[in-house]
Amino acid sequence: MAAAEARGAWCVPCLVSLDTLQELCRKEKLTCKSIGITKRNLNNYEVEYLCDYKVVKDMEYYLVKWKGWPDSTNTWEPLQNLKCPLLLQQFLNDKRNYLSQVKKGRAITLKDNNKALKPTIAEYIVKKAKQRIALQRWQDELNRKKNHKGMIFVENTVDLEGPPSDFYYVNEYKPAPGISLVNEATFGCSCTDCFFEKCCPAEAGVLLAYNKNRQIKIPPGTPIYECNSRCQCGPDCPNRIVQKGTQYSLCIFRTSNGCGWGVKTLVKIKRMSFVMEYVGEVITSEEAERRGQLYDNKGITYLFDLDYESDEFTVDAARYGNVSHFVNHSCDPNLQVFNVFIDNLDTRLPRIALFSTRTINAGEELTFDYQMKGSGDISSDSVDHSPAKKRVRTVCKCGAVTCRGYLN
Repeated sequence: MAAAEARGAWCVPCLVSLDTLQELCRKEKLTCKSIGITKRNLNNYEVEYLCDYKVVKDMEYYLVKWKGWPDSTNTWEPLQNLKCPLLLQQFLNDKRNYLSQVKKGRAITLKDNNKALKPTIAEYIVKKAKQRIALQRWQDELNRKKNHKGMIFVENTVDLEGPPSDFYYVNEYKPAPGISLVNEATFGCSCTDCFFEKCCPAEAGVLLAYNKNRQIKIPPGTPIYECNSRCQCGPDCPNRIVQKGTQYSLCIFRTSNGCGWGVKTLVKIKRMSFVMEYVGEVITSEEAERRGQLYDNKGITYLFDLDYESDEFTVDAARYGNVSHFVNHSCDPNLQVFNVFIDNLDTRLPRIALFSTRTINAGEELTFDYQMKGSGDISSDSVDHSPAKKRVRTVCKCGAVTCRGYLN
């Protein structure tokens, strides 16, 4: 499958159940980390999670799911045999969370004088355990695929939602059939110090976008021209910022306000700093119009018009994208969009970079305005950075004091 991915082939989910795969691997004495079979547990038993609880003759028992073994091999084990304090604590935490969610003013007790869990509680605990494992696998996959310094974490303490089933992580634009992206520059600078010499931005007739602290200093609506692969300057050039990718550790997390997934930073981000790119599948505006009607019916929007100078192409991050796929809208955002040109100087196909508008503290959610207003006015009416217009009005849930009430 890895070779197929390298050739750009389509990947499809395996139709065989996890239990069947595990049994086949064990029969053939094969290890497979992605389905939980390692050298450590190929012939040994390792607790993966705890499924249930009961008391028999004053002795506490837990139903154990063994790592890399199918559910049919689950066994009841006495408490004194379990050497997994973290899993025991997680089991108790999940039980406590479930009870707090469903209590709602009425007493929730265990059956038989606390001698067994109610089936609904045990079912919830198992679902949470499976969700936790699935999210960890997804987190590992995202970090394998990303090509930037910043780490990606995944967190859901709100509901039972797992990883998206039809989303593929990409680091750069993925052109749709029939669209050609030229990613090789035709010329570059020969500067010894791009900060003081006539560099790529000057050749394009604009100012260098960054100051000495690598913060953006140009107003929204002004394009960024970074040094490219033909430039003689090295990787430490002060005009190479966006191309280095996200430098911050970010967390895809489940929001508690009904906005689905969101993204928060795990470290402090200084104002006017590059945070991430918005990437996805590059499609024609005509195709974007067709997809937009389908997305409207689902109440989603991932279409971003590349209309810096023309209106020929759109980025669709619905199926293909990076962390920016999960960034929510706000009418008072902390990220601002800029058009960037590096190796591809085609003004119809700028790269979309998101910069912080202010200092963003660790733990704070990252947002941008889907209408691209609010934190900085666009300098020209002919420059429209907004996502493709939607035909159905979508209620905004950003909660900002300046909230407009709708996303469109």
